[in-house]
Amino acid sequence: SICFMLFLGFTDDVLDWPWRYKLFLPSVASLPLLCCYNGSTSIVVPIQLRSLLMQSGELTLIGKLACFFITVDQNADGAIVNLGLFYLVYMGMLAVFCTNAINIYAGINGLEAGQSYVIGCAVLLHNLIEIQSTHGMARENHLFSAMVMLSFVGVTMGLLRHNWYPASVFVGDTYCYFAGMTFAVVGILGHFSKTLLLFFIPQVINFLWSTPQLFKFVECPRHRLPKFNAGTGLMEPSTFTCPKSQLQWLKKRPDDTECANMTVLNLCLQICGPMSERNLCIVLLGLQVVSCGVAFLIRYSLAQFFFDQ
Repeated sequence: SICFMLFLGFTDDVLDWPWRYKLFLPSVASLPLLCCYNGSTSIVVPIQLRSLLMQSGELTLIGKLACFFITVDQNADGAIVNLGLFYLVYMGMLAVFCTNAINIYAGINGLEAGQSYVIGCAVLLHNLIEIQSTHGMARENHLFSAMVMLSFVGVTMGLLRHNWYPASVFVGDTYCYFAGMTFAVVGILGHFSKTLLLFFIPQVINFLWSTPQLFKFVECPRHRLPKFNAGTGLMEPSTFTCPKSQLQWLKKRPDDTECANMTVLNLCLQICGPMSERNLCIVLLGLQVVSCGVAFLIRYSLAQFFFDQ
């Protein structure tokens, strides 16, 4: 799966694939990964939601309807649900998301390699914690992920040294797809896909904020990168044209005929003001570090309020 995405990234850099192929081909690339998956397709239901499925040892109406599509473990009193095929679909969608999330949260020197390095370090730290506290197959799964991440973090560190502003090496889609699929592989085969998504908080926010443009609800230029002001030497939000009467919630002034492109990069420049490319990258990587810290807080502190020990 990683090699397939590496090849797809290279061909995208050369041939500039349309977006519809970028959504379809990662799904095909994830098939070998899903074929190798031999773990459980069950999930643990949060404590607050279990009463919706079972009460007093009996299935509720919602539980009975859910049993047409999934399997509710009545012996566990609704605490465990087997999603079956739906879980495999979820993992395939996770692979598509990871590969494209890094690719659309990019465009300035050091950001692609930098965010991948921070996420890789967070995943590695999570693996080391779990290796110390778990046994059996769970420990083996995290050991596999740690071995992959050690190599990935080392390679990315070397790349970041040359990709940092001013960059002498540019990563292109090749590295973005490679990094995204690597994270998907360790998250799925390491059995911590939900924790992995917590490390992708800025990428999730960027995707949600970009959704109106990605799905053509509003105009989407070919490139949405921040623009460089040669006069000041600073990066400024890039814009697209729109009528005065539309998208008022995106405009600074009601009579504006331009709106900032909907990416976290442009949003950061709107909030913090114009800044150099290097400083913008540092701010975004700082956000990534803070987000990973929040992810650890959720995983190891807040999770106990929603799941059994």
